[in-house]
Amino acid sequence: MATERERAASSPPTISEVAATAGVGRATAARTLGGYGYVSPELRERVLAAAEQLGYRANALARSMSTGITHTLGVIVADIGNPFFAGVVRGISDTSRERGFDTIVLSTHESLTEEIAAMNVLIDKRVDGVIVASAAVERADVAHLTAAIEHGIPVVLVDREVSHLDLDAVVIDNREAAREAVDSLIRAGHTRIGFVWGPSTDTRPTTRRELLAAASKNLWTDAERLRGYLDALDDAGIPFDPDLVMVGDKTEARATDEVSRMLALPDRATAVFCTETDAMTGSLRAVRAAGLAYPADVSLIGFDDSSWAAVMDPPLTMIEQPMHELGETAAATLLSLIDGKSTPRSRHTLETKLISRASVAGPPA
Repeated sequence: MATERERAASSPPTISEVAATAGVGRATAARTLGGYGYVSPELRERVLAAAEQLGYRANALARSMSTGITHTLGVIVADIGNPFFAGVVRGISDTSRERGFDTIVLSTHESLTEEIAAMNVLIDKRVDGVIVASAAVERADVAHLTAAIEHGIPVVLVDREVSHLDLDAVVIDNREAAREAVDSLIRAGHTRIGFVWGPSTDTRPTTRRELLAAASKNLWTDAERLRGYLDALDDAGIPFDPDLVMVGDKTEARATDEVSRMLALPDRATAVFCTETDAMTGSLRAVRAAGLAYPADVSLIGFDDSSWAAVMDPPLTMIEQPMHELGETAAATLLSLIDGKSTPRSRHTLETKLISRASVAGPPA
């Protein structure tokens, strides 16, 4: 059986023991070890020396209860397995670590229900702030975001904005990026350009007005990229054809089916603009299933450049997003809010780059 002395020796030292060893009051030891309040340099040195002598390790939860600060940021993204979000999270983590903040990352699979549950977890853990790529669209979808703010937790949006809510946001100009990509296809001679993916509706819109109304019920990024596609068509005087816009579930399988349909039209698509990674992989499957090749038969451009796109044969032309910079800027914005720096709501719009490779050529003769 262990003796009382042995049990005491195996227990971690307490703040009271550090205070006794340093010859100071417990409150002075707590302020020094918790990093808050004023302690004279002489007493601080004595407390730190005693803590080192005893092997004292601060308890983060206890410290947060006494200071109200956890030095923890919450991050909510749609899919941590997506290379885009992985890059954003890395930027957040790198920036927050430099400031001594830990990061809790939760993935929602683009589900608003899971996002709400994730936010409740972060509120319960008393994080100091939250960065979220939100799936909220309707006014009724934002209650969990306002709940965090009411708990005194600042919130910064990343990748997409949320209608009906005035929050700091770090995004790209999705509309302009899409317009530039589609314009490059038009300049290559294409007029029959498919858009993948479009509104998640089972009924195919037949007019531009119906199409934009359906898109407004989807994520902000999806709607903005569709507007950029339409802008490019308008600029070139090319009529909008609803048969060239994907509708339905936003999945790779659905993208394959929709692009297969576009390639089977009497006046088929000769180019496809893909707005997500799964949209591109689905399009590639459809092209191969139709016995066609890119870019000889179908030109392709995608969003979110990555290493796999560069090693495809032929390599794919892609829009490069500044993933790490999006994360860095979002973290810096949130940390500024946590520091109590009062500034007007900010919207940081970062630049994209169209990486031209070998997946675009003129339309087949």
